[in-house]
Amino acid sequence: MAMLPNGYSQPVSLAAVLSSSFAALERGTPQLQIPAVDGAVVVLADGLGAIPLKARAGHARTLASRLNKGTTIESGFPTTTAAALATLCTGAYPGQHGITAYEAVDPEADAVFNQLNGWKAGPDPLTWQRQQTLFERHAASGIRSYLVGHPRYADTQLTRAVHRGAEYTPAKSIADRMDAALALLRGGRALVFVYVPELDMAAHQHGWQSPQWTNALEELDAGMARLERGLATGQGAFLTADHGMVDIAPKGKLFFGEEPELVAGVRHVAGDYRCLQLHLEPGSTAGDLERLAHTWHEAEDDRAWVATRDEAIAAGWFGPDGVDDEVRPRIGELLVAARSNVVFYDTRSTNERTWAMVGQHGSFSPDEVKVPLIGFGAFAQ
Repeated sequence: MAMLPNGYSQPVSLAAVLSSSFAALERGTPQLQIPAVDGAVVVLADGLGAIPLKARAGHARTLASRLNKGTTIESGFPTTTAAALATLCTGAYPGQHGITAYEAVDPEADAVFNQLNGWKAGPDPLTWQRQQTLFERHAASGIRSYLVGHPRYADTQLTRAVHRGAEYTPAKSIADRMDAALALLRGGRALVFVYVPELDMAAHQHGWQSPQWTNALEELDAGMARLERGLATGQGAFLTADHGMVDIAPKGKLFFGEEPELVAGVRHVAGDYRCLQLHLEPGSTAGDLERLAHTWHEAEDDRAWVATRDEAIAAGWFGPDGVDDEVRPRIGELLVAARSNVVFYDTRSTNERTWAMVGQHGSFSPDEVKVPLIGFGAFAQ
């Protein structure tokens, strides 16, 4: 049995990035060592891991030339977009804000829903994400907050859950988003959050080692150079990411739903494909959980960390502050987090379109956890 990793072993995670930027605007005391500014931009490049960025350094000269140990952080766990965005935009950890995976169980509905785009029959995003956002919190101090993103995300339930309090400004291309961010800064003291999904989309479909991902990286790099040139004195920007990526070969796709003993007594399969969360049937006993955990240990200890919910919480998987009582039932009683380049598919609830994805994330590998935190303008390191 492998020793469990700590979800937040480093002093800086995504929880510090947006909160520090607001503190710099308010002349407060940022957790990150950055100066006071009159305008700040935080660019979140979905799926941009520090390791893939280093591997493609020749295609990202603006970013790669500044990537080093001091400009790399661990994003936090789980390495999945909905949870990471909530952590970034609230400054709280999953155990408090309540978004704990890609797919989660809504205990009241006794059903699994997708926290990126499956809210139609899910809970109210305004209460499911339990924390006040940083945008809401700092509005009283007179700081204007903006979210610049693709038009398709302007009115999603996830946007309502994690970005409430920020005014949405739609812009289709990366270059247009950077121009929009600069224009918003010219209006006075403001925090602008820019969301870039293109790398994540290319990686899921083609893998981060593909020409399509490299093309998206080149577009991002040009966009960051464009943003840097436009920053005025007293303005700063950060480029960071919610998670990195692991490319999964066909032999790494494991179909556990075909093994009856691995789903015995399991009512719901949630989590991520690289970090399963298994919810047991109501009335299950401690013995039932122990037997299921033993079965998974026997089957997957060489490829995964297997942990009960209590063990995962104790190891800090959902933040150093533990897990609030209301959030606890949203987490599976048994978690299976990939250690090697594998994903776990339940054939009963997934399909060939899902199985075709190349780039994956959700677990603890350095490729998934290590992300850039590169400063520009007043935030340049």
